[in-house]
Amino acid sequence: MRKRQTQRRMNHYPAWKYAVLVLSLAVMLLSALPSWYGEDAAVQIAATAGAGPDIVQLQRDLTSRGIAVKRIDQQPDKTVVILQQSTQQAAAKQALAELLGVKGSDARLTLAMSAAAPDWLQRLGFAPIKLGLDLRGGVQFLLDVDLAPVYQAQAEQLRESLQQALRQQGIRQVRVALAGADHLTVSVPSSEAAGKVRQYLRQQAPQWQVAHGVGNQLTLTLSPEEQRELRQLTVQQNLQIMRSRIEELGITEALVQRQGENRIRIELPGVQEPAAAKRVIGATASLAFHAVQATGRTIVIPDEQGQSVRLARQPVLTGEHIVDARAGFGEMGTAEVNITLDRAGGRQMSVFSRQHIGQAMATVFREYRPNAVGGTEQHSKVISVATIQSQLGHRFRITGAGSITDAQELALLLRAGSLTAPVTIVEERTIGPTLGAENIESGFAALGLGLGLTLLFMALWYRRLGWVANVALIANMVMLFGLLALIPGAVLTLPGIAGLVLTVGMAVDTNVLIFERIRDKLKVGHSLAQAIDQGFRSSFTTIFDANFTTMITAVVLYAVGNGPVQGFALTLGLGLLTSMFTGIFASRALINLVWGRDVRHEVRI
Repeated sequence: MRKRQTQRRMNHYPAWKYAVLVLSLAVMLLSALPSWYGEDAAVQIAATAGAGPDIVQLQRDLTSRGIAVKRIDQQPDKTVVILQQSTQQAAAKQALAELLGVKGSDARLTLAMSAAAPDWLQRLGFAPIKLGLDLRGGVQFLLDVDLAPVYQAQAEQLRESLQQALRQQGIRQVRVALAGADHLTVSVPSSEAAGKVRQYLRQQAPQWQVAHGVGNQLTLTLSPEEQRELRQLTVQQNLQIMRSRIEELGITEALVQRQGENRIRIELPGVQEPAAAKRVIGATASLAFHAVQATGRTIVIPDEQGQSVRLARQPVLTGEHIVDARAGFGEMGTAEVNITLDRAGGRQMSVFSRQHIGQAMATVFREYRPNAVGGTEQHSKVISVATIQSQLGHRFRITGAGSITDAQELALLLRAGSLTAPVTIVEERTIGPTLGAENIESGFAALGLGLGLTLLFMALWYRRLGWVANVALIANMVMLFGLLALIPGAVLTLPGIAGLVLTVGMAVDTNVLIFERIRDKLKVGHSLAQAIDQGFRSSFTTIFDANFTTMITAVVLYAVGNGPVQGFALTLGLGLLTSMFTGIFASRALINLVWGRDVRHEVRI
């Protein structure tokens, strides 16, 4: 069979590959540009039911107080006052509070950052890189979740159900008492009654362990496995609620993570006044609705004036059914909270109110407070007692929450959900914006120095090919910054800048390996075209293996680390991807354009 002779063109890319390269670089450049412009400090004014503030008069008043205003943007749901100097942000908020007649801690006024990029870039959907706590400044909280009330709630539920079951079986003279957060003691009159208790626990509450005490006394203890499961669920639920509360506060780029078995770490970049955030994050407020009842199984809770109110032990409805809550003013000018229930809650309230028209229902406010021994204890008070005039649905309002500020804070907590266990702030650390600016300056100075020395070395050592590596390195930095700005949830931290510096060396390492292979091929007598072609082909496997193993390390660091460790792992992992793309694909494209136009090599197949 006669062999057919064909030719393939070395060092040549088809047009679609160049199109992909140009398009990728263009998109990443647009994504990176807003970070170059940076952000301006701002104060955000949430919209109210009335008309928004007069922005012309507002700018004039702020200027007269010595506050330099860059511009004021008025939108349907908010007004943003953008400042010339970030150091005036706190003063601007205080001045706006005085001008608008609201308290400085009012939820309507929040500190914010506004992108300084041109409007056309923002309309395309591009935004600056999100900065972490160590770069932007802000506050960090470490919360301890108190699990004792959770275990105690399980014990109280078992006590109620166990007493009811024994009464139904005709067993009397049984006393069930709490002996601790996760312990119950059961005093029974006979061994037969003890057997009934054991049988009930095996069938209905297998998570409780039974041990003999003195005489006919049994000790019930929550099993370690159940405690571990409750701890896991409780901390996870608190994490979700904390995230919801921070979203309600309007704080972006916040980090909420579990730390250890029962602690939560919260980082709030950009927050320089932690009082309002601290009050909302640590609050344990919840609502419950009880029927006012004079006889039967009742509890006694004081009202606002200290008068005792006797209520049914079991609530009609708890706060977990509340899906929305809004503060407002009632007909008499008093603060009220308008509540919307979910479907199940609306059905329960509808059935109860229909059956109890003309009777009283109380709204009970509960919260946990620190006690003298360092733990927490629940405090309850009746904030309102109202007579049910007609059947209620899934929407109604409550009064007695206090001032409009108190009503707004209560509404925020109800929207975000009540904590399943109380939390205690055990550590609070504030990082000022000045320190964050110094970190940015120092970090990028190190990045600039490393990048400059690397560019100089490549230009002097590899000469003709060195400028190709330098262009690829600059493209790599552009793509890396573009990816950091484009990926949702990506946050740049100070260790992340260290990852950027490391990426510079790794990106150049790819080109160094390729260029050394090309030199080796030239030394054994290959032409430049053949050396380039074989140098890229022979080095690809080595480059891929080295980057793949490093990528495994980056993924593991991101998965098991938190905060600064994740910031380093993120830039390292993204840097590996961009280094592969620019070091192999972009470098080859540039070399092809310069040296690969008319070089042909004959191949027999």
